Amino acid sequence: MTDHSRGSNIAGRQEQVSAATTIPTGNAEPGVRPPLALSATGLARYSVMAFPLAFAGLPIYLHAPDFYAVTLEIPLATLGTALLALRLIDAVQDPFIGSLSDRFHLHRGTIIALGATMLGAGFWMLFHPVTQAPILWFAASVLICTTGFSIVSINFQAIGGLWLTSAANRTRITASREAVGLIGLLFAAVTPPILAEVSGRQAAFHWLALGYLPLLAIAFWFLLRWMRTTAFETPAPDQYKIGWKLLFRDRWRALFFGLTFLNTFASAIPAVLVLFFIRDRLGAENYTGLFLLVYFLAGAISMPVWTHLARKFGKLRAWQFSLVAAVFTFCWAALLGPGDLWAYALVCMLSGLALGADLALPPAILADHIDIDQRQNEASRLFAIMAFMSKSALAIATGLALPLLGLFGYHPNVAMTPDLNFALSLTYAGLPCIFKLAVLGGLIVFEKDLAQGKSAV
Repeated sequence: MTDHSRGSNIAGRQEQVSAATTIPTGNAEPGVRPPLALSATGLARYSVMAFPLAFAGLPIYLHAPDFYAVTLEIPLATLGTALLALRLIDAVQDPFIGSLSDRFHLHRGTIIALGATMLGAGFWMLFHPVTQAPILWFAASVLICTTGFSIVSINFQAIGGLWLTSAANRTRITASREAVGLIGLLFAAVTPPILAEVSGRQAAFHWLALGYLPLLAIAFWFLLRWMRTTAFETPAPDQYKIGWKLLFRDRWRALFFGLTFLNTFASAIPAVLVLFFIRDRLGAENYTGLFLLVYFLAGAISMPVWTHLARKFGKLRAWQFSLVAAVFTFCWAALLGPGDLWAYALVCMLSGLALGADLALPPAILADHIDIDQRQNEASRLFAIMAFMSKSALAIATGLALPLLGLFGYHPNVAMTPDLNFALSLTYAGLPCIFKLAVLGGLIVFEKDLAQGKSAV
């Protein structure tokens, strides 16, 4: 990708402007870029918000249903139905949140503050239920929590994409953000069990919620401080906003979002089936936590590697490298069987490396497109589309992978036959290989089109 100069629509000097009302814009002489250096302090202040955002996911979707089922004895079928409806609402509302965020982009600090307040309030409510109407309280809490999460995360990614810097630095921004997010996910995985051992199961989630609120507040404070002293790309006064139909009709965006969705769907299949594969194919249920730890740590550690490769070979070529690594890894995983613990640990490490590229590179490529194509007016909507696709891919993978295994006669935690072992391995690792190869082929065939970053609309 190449850097492109902007006119007066690009911020040129950092100004001390309250992030609660506006984003600093400044003024630049036509054709002149401001300094492009990224400081470690600036990256840290921006990226720290990724920690509480990632931390919230596991308690909401993994621990909360179990908490309500055990503590308040709500039937799992009722909780599952409520969660399915809430996930659908969560995915569908993302484009609307993106549109509103773009419309009121001058008040992005206030928008993020509103989202953070909803996220914190919903998280606290979720683990302090009203026993008179527990399922309604559960649904309301999750809805408030996930809506706040979407508001913060969409705008958080948008301002990272609008950060006024060079194309080469955008991979550093996304890599830093996603590495901190993976660390937050790791802490979310280990904290509840530790608290349960110390204070008991029910009290553990009270302390979890109590600790989460100041964590979220501190991260938001750092983000506001960063926003007050950072220059962003802003829409030109005469820049028009295109409708949703034209937004998707464009060739570049159709190619990029199509390949991104297919890649996300390919990664979602093993994410849905990983617990079944570890327990029923490998016979290693006791090592599940260790495997996941290796996977996420490898993803976090890989971020500097993908930043370096993107700088040296370009983001698209680095993404191709990661897909080759992912295909090799999943092909190997399909051949594993009972007792292959060390081999699967290596599979987790290699697939974690590929995960780092999936998290860091597509958002950086989209940020380049926003810059090159002067789509600052649609930044939130474009990142909202990515969020929508991620949630949709996970939902579709869940809805397809498990029924597909059921057609082969597979049932969790039952005696495995050679045919069932083959079906589980094929679904867990074989299908992702096919989809990853399709994405790799698309990136190779359409590399010139995607490298331009310029739309026709």
